[in-house]
Amino acid sequence: MDSRTGLLLLFLLRVVGSAPLESDDLSVLRETAQRAQTLVEKILSDVPQVHRSVVTAEGLSLDPPSLSSLQTMVASLGIPPPPVLKPLSEHFSLEESVSRMLSGVHVLEQLLLVLSEQVFGLTELQADLRDLLTHLTKMTTATQIKGFEQTSMSHLSSRLHGDYEVQVAAHVTLTQLRFFCRDLIRSLRAVATYKPSSSDENACVGGAMLGCWISQRGA
Repeated sequence: MDSRTGLLLLFLLRVVGSAPLESDDLSVLRETAQRAQTLVEKILSDVPQVHRSVVTAEGLSLDPPSLSSLQTMVASLGIPPPPVLKPLSEHFSLEESVSRMLSGVHVLEQLLLVLSEQVFGLTELQADLRDLLTHLTKMTTATQIKGFEQTSMSHLSSRLHGDYEVQVAAHVTLTQLRFFCRDLIRSLRAVATYKPSSSDENACVGGAMLGCWISQRGA
């Protein structure tokens, strides 16, 4: 391989980067994001009523949310915060956004699964989150994300020693779900209108050029 050929190959490899979305995958991604957004809006509207029926302990208010005074107990219960969702940019990719959405919804669904064994009234909300996971999983297929780290919340059951711990855990989970749903709506709206950047288009062209170069070298 001469120096000019080596430089050309290096340039093409840099241009290609990660594979861009195919047009069919992009259509599936957008349509699924729209359906997911509709479901998240339903979940968000249901949270206040579920909170009123489930959380009855004094001082655990959804409006305004009361979390700062519960940080020590939240840490002892092992309830993690949802992942941070950011606007899409060159520093926060589509793949990272979808992955974090899936991870956050999974953790919240697992928390509701544990809590539903202790209190009545969370089953429908948990079922909606399972449906949402189905939509988000479809989005990961479209974006070719291989998977995400699944976190088990089974440890929570052994830490719910009394009614107040159950009340706090339900309150924190529903409050976090409410905040996360708001972020989800913004993120899903961005995905539903997502357009590949010029770098993605360059990757597509670069990939074709690289394939052509390889075939010519092998001929």
